[in-house]
Amino acid sequence: MHSVSADHVVLATFIFVGVFFVIATLSASHLLARSKHDEAKLSTYECGSEPVGPPWVQFRVGYYVYALLFVVFDIETVFLYPWAAAFGQMGIFIVVEMFVFIGILAAGLAYAWKEGALRWR
Repeated sequence: MHSVSADHVVLATFIFVGVFFVIATLSASHLLARSKHDEAKLSTYECGSEPVGPPWVQFRVGYYVYALLFVVFDIETVFLYPWAAAFGQMGIFIVVEMFVFIGILAAGLAYAWKEGALRWR
């Protein structure tokens, strides 16, 4: 049986090794990196092509709405999978909570649909 002090020694060792590894790799990177930046390094890299036009370009908000809706429903899937896997072992309270969760997400989807956020323009 381990004593509490032995557990603290193991934890302190892991923390020390982790901090040492981070400091050592950052120091090695700093020492080995080229310190003089030339024009090619400071230029904008755009898939091997020379950039055309100003760097600040306005995007339609629709792209961001689609991205946010994807993230919302992707997270919904993450929460639904364990619920579906353990459906038989859960009590009625958890089942009701999950249906409330699905209802809130469905209301958000209905609102986005009503506002035309899902219409590609």
